[in-house]
Amino acid sequence: MTLPQADESAPAGGMLIVAERINASRRAIRGALEAMDAGAIQREATAQAAAGAHYIDVNAGTFPGREAELLCWLVDVVQAATPLPLCLDCPDPAALAAALPRVKAPRPIINSINLEDDRFDRVLPLVRDFGAKVVALAQGQGVPPTTADGKADLAARLVERLVAAGVPLDDIYVDPLVFPVGVDPRSALATIDAIGEIMHRFPGVHTICGLTNVSHGLPARALVNRTFLVAAMGRGMDAAIIDPTDAHLMAAMRAAQAVLGRDEYCMAFIEEFMAGRVAA
Repeated sequence: MTLPQADESAPAGGMLIVAERINASRRAIRGALEAMDAGAIQREATAQAAAGAHYIDVNAGTFPGREAELLCWLVDVVQAATPLPLCLDCPDPAALAAALPRVKAPRPIINSINLEDDRFDRVLPLVRDFGAKVVALAQGQGVPPTTADGKADLAARLVERLVAAGVPLDDIYVDPLVFPVGVDPRSALATIDAIGEIMHRFPGVHTICGLTNVSHGLPARALVNRTFLVAAMGRGMDAAIIDPTDAHLMAAMRAAQAVLGRDEYCMAFIEEFMAGRVAA
């Protein structure tokens, strides 16, 4: 079993940024995977690293039957381009098991585990054996909860089960699952309230979300995304799966860190501004 090591990529007191762009659901990435175009993938990886990512997400989920092969290929190709650690975003535990031995230090994030019995039982040994961090989805056997209380209660059951199995709180990133506000107008608020409750119940745990879900189907999606991000940060969310090349989103995040007291004397904000990385 690989023992956990210090993760030098994680920001002290700030937001953990998981860069989302290497995802097979995107047309450009699907095309790159079909062509096995390593250069295209590596350009995405290096651009996200330069924009401020802490982890690079890799996803090959739109290729049934080839996911293990392509996930392994993505791991090798991205690691050849950047030393940043990886987030393996994969619904198939067998594909995760194939790809994880290829991951170099620092240790990765596994995205994801939930309370579905088969998935929990198959992913948990991978988390422990590879000393990985893990995204814990507030999802069980049935329909995901839509209320803040439902999300928080399901997340609590999952956190307690993971901790009982030996996973440290600091390695758990709870995702309360935000749904499009164009379909469920209360989803964003329920998720934000659940984040606050989860962070209150479990000091030391982390919360995360796939940010772009909130704006699906709406115009001006980037504006909705960054508004939700700032509101969620206000309730304690300390990680996000986002596009770090969106300069306005990153600027909103950096400003929120300063306003919320997560950036002592606003030094990080000032440094980012002086480097030209704050888009007003």
